[in-house]
Amino acid sequence: MNESSPILNISIFGVFVLITLFVVIRASRNTKTAADYLAAGRAFTGPQNGIAIAGDYLSAASFLGIAGAIALNGYDGFLYSIGFLVAWLVALLLVAELLRNTGKYTMGDVLSFRMRQRPVRAAAATSTMAVSFFYLLAQMAGAGGLVALLLGITGTGGQALVIAVVGALMIAYVLIGGMKGTTWVQIIKAVLLIAGAAIMTVWVLGKYGFNLSGLLGAAVDNAPKAGEKLLGPGLQYGKTGTSKLDFLSLALALVLGTAGLPHILMRFYTVPTAKEARRSVVWAIWLIGIFYLFTLVLGYGAGALVGPDAINKAPGKANSAAPLLALELGGPILLGLIAAVAFATILAVVAGLTITASASFAHDIYANIIKKGAEEDKDSEVKVARITAIVIGLVSIGGGIIANGQNIAFLVALAFAVAASANLPTILYSLFWKRFNTSGALWSIYGGLAVTITLIVLSPAVSGTPTSMFKTVDFHLFPLSNPGIVSIPVAFLLGYLGTILSKEKADPLKQAEMEVRSLTGAGAEKAIAH
Repeated sequence: MNESSPILNISIFGVFVLITLFVVIRASRNTKTAADYLAAGRAFTGPQNGIAIAGDYLSAASFLGIAGAIALNGYDGFLYSIGFLVAWLVALLLVAELLRNTGKYTMGDVLSFRMRQRPVRAAAATSTMAVSFFYLLAQMAGAGGLVALLLGITGTGGQALVIAVVGALMIAYVLIGGMKGTTWVQIIKAVLLIAGAAIMTVWVLGKYGFNLSGLLGAAVDNAPKAGEKLLGPGLQYGKTGTSKLDFLSLALALVLGTAGLPHILMRFYTVPTAKEARRSVVWAIWLIGIFYLFTLVLGYGAGALVGPDAINKAPGKANSAAPLLALELGGPILLGLIAAVAFATILAVVAGLTITASASFAHDIYANIIKKGAEEDKDSEVKVARITAIVIGLVSIGGGIIANGQNIAFLVALAFAVAASANLPTILYSLFWKRFNTSGALWSIYGGLAVTITLIVLSPAVSGTPTSMFKTVDFHLFPLSNPGIVSIPVAFLLGYLGTILSKEKADPLKQAEMEVRSLTGAGAEKAIAH
């Protein structure tokens, strides 16, 4: 096998950073108002935003984590792809258009529309921060593992430095370009990622005469421990009743989590109309679906050409499957290019997460709770968003260093569980249940958040197994690694109980206005105009 060239890898990555920084600086010239900074001036078309959504959604988990999961666990690894893709039907049919019609910048705008503003906005901002933090952990862990492979860094100190550099670049993108600059970085990254995956897919299939059966047979032959189990369900999740339940829990979190991810929901506000929001999702579904078909070939290709033993011995373990496949196919140059694409993936997603979390704090907490929506504080809203972005960046760097070495597809699945439990019940109840009130919203957000995070902390994902985050201690009490199967129904139940047990009456006029606006878009443009 060819050897990786650290200087070449750094050079290619450096070129990408310079190009994207140039784009971000150019985009920042037109960033003057809060709408420009937080919603890109609502200037992107449906197709442009769809490509950016794909760039935001196809994270390091999609490229590195899923390819590695398929290489090591075959069919069970591909189930991540299926869950991530099917989730978009929920977003398209239930959320995208309605959210665009009723909101302004953040999820908090929608949830607080017909309720008491301050407590609901505070809850929405808290939930947004929690989901963003878990997702940022995954991206930072991916950055550490990838660079460890590329530069031959085995010590934790060197990987920690790399995570810090990624965090610093992320902060720079958000501070300089705001949502507009971040969106262009996501568009560039999506094009590079899908093109790179397409080239590698054709290359891998070409080695087996474009015969998928030949590729699958080679993957089976190169994994004697797993054998033909790679081609059927059960290798990872079918061993015990608990592991089967864990898979069902994971699937629920993936399918329902997307429609509650704040950095995806915020993308619907960067287009001028609800029609463009719908077009965005359709474009995103096509691009994401095609990419996940590529990961199937890349995963089995890594299993066939690199082998599970070599992948498990690499610094990033499962996350190293795609880079090792690139090295096997095209040597150091292809590895450098694919590594740059993987870096682009991580940088674009963390920038999107950071601006979403900072926008939620600035718009929901600062502008609408502390300043009570005063118009003269719009400039300071952007200033607070920038300061918050720096704080979030520093916190995510520390969290990424702790989470380094974890499978990033799995870490992202935990973020989806939090989103599906804390956000989705409240969003759906707000849009579709007339009686839903402030008490119900607070119960479902805080209750869902508390239950999910408690179960995650007490799960084998954090302690008690060789693959846990903390391997030397065991305080796990909950048997499942993903809490979705418990936390999602509990959050829906809490929202229901909070509403019916409360004496608060929903405002019928506000509810009627929200229903008309969400379904028709009438009045939406006036509400978001400055």
